Amino acid sequence: MRVLVIDTALDACTAAVFEDAGLPTMRPLGLRSEVMARGHSERLGGFVRDAVAGAGGGFGALDRIGVTVGPGSFTGLRVGLAFAQGLGAALGLSVVGVSTLAALARSADGGEGATAAVIDARRGQVYLQLFGDGHPVSEPEALSLEDAVTRLAGRSWRIIGSGAALVGGAASMQTAPDPAALATLTATFGPATNPPRPLYLRAPDATPPTRLPGQARPAPAV
Repeated sequence: MRVLVIDTALDACTAAVFEDAGLPTMRPLGLRSEVMARGHSERLGGFVRDAVAGAGGGFGALDRIGVTVGPGSFTGLRVGLAFAQGLGAALGLSVVGVSTLAALARSADGGEGATAAVIDARRGQVYLQLFGDGHPVSEPEALSLEDAVTRLAGRSWRIIGSGAALVGGAASMQTAPDPAALATLTATFGPATNPPRPLYLRAPDATPPTRLPGQARPAPAV
Protein backbone atom coordinates (compact mmCIF):
# COMPACT_ATOMS: atom_id res chain seq x y z
CA MET A 1 0.00 0.00 0.00
CA ARG A 2 1.26 3.47 -0.90
CA VAL A 3 -0.07 6.30 1.26
CA LEU A 4 0.15 10.07 1.20
CA VAL A 5 0.08 11.68 4.65
CA ILE A 6 -0.69 15.31 5.39
CA ASP A 7 -0.15 17.12 8.68
CA THR A 8 -0.95 20.78 9.33
CA ALA A 9 -2.45 20.41 12.80
CA LEU A 10 0.38 21.69 14.99
CA ASP A 11 3.60 23.60 14.33
CA ALA A 12 4.71 21.91 11.11
CA CYS A 13 3.52 21.52 7.54
CA THR A 14 4.20 18.00 6.29
CA ALA A 15 3.41 16.01 3.17
CA ALA A 16 4.97 12.59 2.71
CA VAL A 17 4.56 9.43 0.66
CA PHE A 18 5.30 6.05 2.23
CA GLU A 19 4.98 2.49 1.03
CA ASP A 20 4.08 -0.54 3.13
CA ALA A 21 7.18 -2.65 3.52
CA GLY A 22 5.38 -5.07 5.83
CA LEU A 23 3.65 -3.35 8.75
CA PRO A 24 4.71 -1.76 11.00
CA THR A 25 7.55 -0.80 8.65
CA MET A 26 6.73 1.99 6.20
CA ARG A 27 9.36 2.91 3.62
CA PRO A 28 9.67 6.65 2.89
CA LEU A 29 9.51 7.56 -0.80
CA GLY A 30 9.01 11.33 -0.79
CA LEU A 31 8.95 13.88 2.01
CA ARG A 32 8.49 17.63 2.42
CA SER A 33 8.23 19.06 5.92
CA GLU A 34 8.89 22.44 7.46
CA VAL A 35 8.35 23.87 10.94
CA MET A 36 5.82 26.70 10.76
CA ALA A 37 3.12 28.16 12.96
CA ARG A 38 1.30 29.93 10.10
CA GLY A 39 1.18 29.80 6.33
CA HIS A 40 0.18 26.15 5.90
CA SER A 41 -2.39 26.97 3.22
CA GLU A 42 0.22 28.67 1.03
CA ARG A 43 2.77 25.85 1.28
CA LEU A 44 0.78 22.63 1.49
CA GLY A 45 -0.07 22.27 -2.21
CA GLY A 46 3.57 22.59 -3.24
CA PHE A 47 4.69 20.21 -0.52
CA VAL A 48 2.23 17.54 -1.70
CA ARG A 49 3.27 18.02 -5.32
CA ASP A 50 6.96 17.67 -4.43
CA ALA A 51 6.46 14.66 -2.15
CA VAL A 52 4.47 12.78 -4.79
CA ALA A 53 6.99 13.69 -7.49
CA GLY A 54 9.86 12.49 -5.30
CA ALA A 55 8.12 9.17 -4.72
CA GLY A 56 7.68 8.51 -8.44
CA GLY A 57 4.64 7.08 -10.12
CA GLY A 58 2.52 10.21 -9.73
CA PHE A 59 -0.80 10.57 -7.95
CA GLY A 60 -2.14 7.47 -9.71
CA ALA A 61 0.20 5.29 -7.64
CA LEU A 62 -1.40 6.33 -4.35
CA ASP A 63 -3.77 3.96 -2.55
CA ARG A 64 -4.88 6.04 0.42
CA ILE A 65 -4.55 9.48 2.03
CA GLY A 66 -4.09 10.12 5.74
CA VAL A 67 -4.55 13.47 7.46
CA THR A 68 -4.23 14.67 11.05
CA VAL A 69 -7.61 15.66 12.50
CA GLY A 70 -6.57 17.28 15.77
CA PRO A 71 -6.55 18.39 18.38
CA GLY A 72 -4.49 21.34 17.26
CA SER A 73 -4.75 24.69 15.53
CA PHE A 74 -8.30 25.36 14.29
CA THR A 75 -7.00 27.04 11.13
CA GLY A 76 -4.32 24.43 10.50
CA LEU A 77 -6.77 21.56 10.89
CA ARG A 78 -9.18 23.04 8.36
CA VAL A 79 -6.36 23.56 5.84
CA GLY A 80 -5.18 19.95 6.00
CA LEU A 81 -8.63 18.38 6.12
CA ALA A 82 -10.00 20.43 3.23
CA PHE A 83 -6.97 19.65 1.07
CA ALA A 84 -6.98 15.93 1.87
CA GLN A 85 -10.70 15.52 1.26
CA GLY A 86 -10.59 17.51 -1.97
CA LEU A 87 -7.64 15.50 -3.26
CA GLY A 88 -9.25 12.24 -2.20
CA ALA A 89 -12.46 13.13 -4.05
CA ALA A 90 -10.53 14.11 -7.18
CA LEU A 91 -8.48 10.91 -7.19
CA GLY A 92 -11.21 8.55 -5.95
CA LEU A 93 -9.15 7.62 -2.88
CA SER A 94 -10.28 6.96 0.67
CA VAL A 95 -9.13 9.45 3.30
CA VAL A 96 -8.27 8.35 6.84
CA GLY A 97 -8.33 10.71 9.82
CA VAL A 98 -5.50 10.31 12.35
CA SER A 99 -5.54 11.92 15.78
CA THR A 100 -2.49 14.07 16.46
CA LEU A 101 -2.33 12.56 19.95
CA ALA A 102 -2.26 9.01 18.57
CA ALA A 103 0.35 9.99 16.00
CA LEU A 104 2.53 11.67 18.63
CA ALA A 105 2.33 8.60 20.86
CA ARG A 106 3.24 6.27 17.99
CA SER A 107 6.14 8.60 17.11
CA ALA A 108 7.55 8.11 20.62
CA ASP A 109 6.95 4.44 21.33
CA GLY A 110 6.47 2.60 18.06
CA GLY A 111 3.38 1.01 19.58
CA GLU A 112 5.03 -0.36 22.72
CA GLY A 113 4.94 0.76 26.35
CA ALA A 114 2.99 3.37 28.30
CA THR A 115 2.90 6.75 26.59
CA ALA A 116 1.20 10.05 27.33
CA ALA A 117 0.70 12.43 24.41
CA VAL A 118 0.37 15.98 25.72
CA ILE A 119 -0.20 19.11 23.61
CA ASP A 120 -0.03 22.63 25.04
CA ALA A 121 -3.56 23.99 24.54
CA ARG A 122 -2.72 27.42 26.07
CA ARG A 123 -4.90 29.16 28.67
CA GLY A 124 -3.59 26.83 31.39
CA GLN A 125 -4.77 23.67 29.65
CA VAL A 126 -3.34 20.70 27.77
CA TYR A 127 -4.79 18.15 25.39
CA LEU A 128 -3.95 14.72 26.79
CA GLN A 129 -4.45 11.07 25.90
CA LEU A 130 -2.86 7.95 27.35
CA PHE A 131 -1.74 4.91 25.35
CA GLY A 132 -0.60 1.40 26.25
CA ASP A 133 1.22 -0.69 23.66
CA GLY A 134 -0.18 1.42 20.84
CA HIS A 135 -3.79 1.35 22.04
CA PRO A 136 -5.65 4.23 23.72
CA VAL A 137 -6.34 3.66 27.41
CA SER A 138 -8.13 6.99 27.89
CA GLU A 139 -10.21 9.34 25.81
CA PRO A 140 -8.62 12.51 24.40
CA GLU A 141 -9.36 15.37 26.79
CA ALA A 142 -8.74 19.06 27.35
CA LEU A 143 -7.57 19.29 30.98
CA SER A 144 -6.24 21.91 33.35
CA LEU A 145 -2.58 21.49 34.20
CA GLU A 146 -3.50 20.34 37.70
CA ASP A 147 -5.93 17.70 36.44
CA ALA A 148 -3.42 16.50 33.86
CA VAL A 149 -0.73 16.04 36.50
CA THR A 150 -3.21 14.09 38.62
CA ARG A 151 -4.13 11.91 35.65
CA LEU A 152 -0.48 10.99 35.12
CA ALA A 153 0.26 10.24 38.76
CA GLY A 154 0.90 6.70 39.94
CA ARG A 155 2.52 5.33 36.79
CA SER A 156 5.67 5.98 34.81
CA TRP A 157 4.73 7.41 31.42
CA ARG A 158 6.80 8.23 28.40
CA ILE A 159 5.60 11.80 27.73
CA ILE A 160 5.73 13.41 24.31
CA GLY A 161 4.43 16.65 22.85
CA SER A 162 4.58 20.40 23.35
CA GLY A 163 2.88 20.10 26.75
CA ALA A 164 5.32 17.57 28.25
CA ALA A 165 7.21 20.05 30.44
CA LEU A 166 3.93 21.60 31.64
CA VAL A 167 2.89 18.36 33.34
CA GLY A 168 6.21 17.55 34.94
CA GLY A 169 7.90 15.62 32.16
CA ALA A 170 11.12 16.43 30.39
CA ALA A 171 10.74 19.02 27.64
CA SER A 172 9.89 17.08 24.48
CA MET A 173 11.99 17.81 21.42
CA GLN A 174 9.20 16.42 19.24
CA THR A 175 6.09 18.58 19.09
CA ALA A 176 4.69 17.37 15.75
CA PRO A 177 4.02 13.77 14.66
CA ASP A 178 6.68 11.81 12.84
CA PRO A 179 5.58 11.27 9.22
CA ALA A 180 6.43 7.56 9.47
CA ALA A 181 4.10 7.20 12.46
CA LEU A 182 1.35 8.96 10.52
CA ALA A 183 1.90 6.62 7.60
CA THR A 184 1.75 3.53 9.81
CA LEU A 185 -1.54 4.61 11.38
CA THR A 186 -2.96 5.60 7.99
CA ALA A 187 -2.24 2.11 6.67
CA THR A 188 -3.56 0.46 9.85
CA PHE A 189 -6.76 2.44 10.40
CA GLY A 190 -9.84 2.10 8.21
CA PRO A 191 -11.65 5.07 6.67
CA ALA A 192 -14.96 3.85 8.11
CA THR A 193 -13.71 3.77 11.71
CA ASN A 194 -11.41 6.79 11.38
CA PRO A 195 -13.12 9.29 9.09
CA PRO A 196 -11.49 12.64 8.27
CA ARG A 197 -13.49 14.70 10.76
CA PRO A 198 -11.93 17.38 12.98
CA LEU A 199 -11.35 16.46 16.61
CA TYR A 200 -12.16 19.58 18.62
CA LEU A 201 -11.80 19.23 22.39
CA ARG A 202 -12.88 22.76 23.26
CA ALA A 203 -14.64 25.71 21.65
CA PRO A 204 -12.59 28.08 19.45
CA ASP A 205 -10.98 31.11 21.07
CA ALA A 206 -12.57 33.43 18.49
CA THR A 207 -16.16 34.54 19.10
CA PRO A 208 -18.68 35.88 16.55
CA PRO A 209 -19.20 39.67 16.47
CA THR A 210 -22.08 41.06 18.48
CA ARG A 211 -23.08 43.48 15.68
CA LEU A 212 -22.68 43.76 11.92
CA PRO A 213 -20.17 46.18 10.35
CA GLY A 214 -21.67 49.67 10.36
CA GLN A 215 -24.44 48.67 12.72
CA ALA A 216 -25.01 51.11 15.58
CA ARG A 217 -24.07 50.05 19.06
CA PRO A 218 -27.03 49.28 21.31
CA ALA A 219 -28.05 52.08 23.64
CA PRO A 220 -26.71 51.62 27.18
CA ALA A 221 -29.16 50.41 29.77
CA VAL A 222 -30.46 53.06 32.14
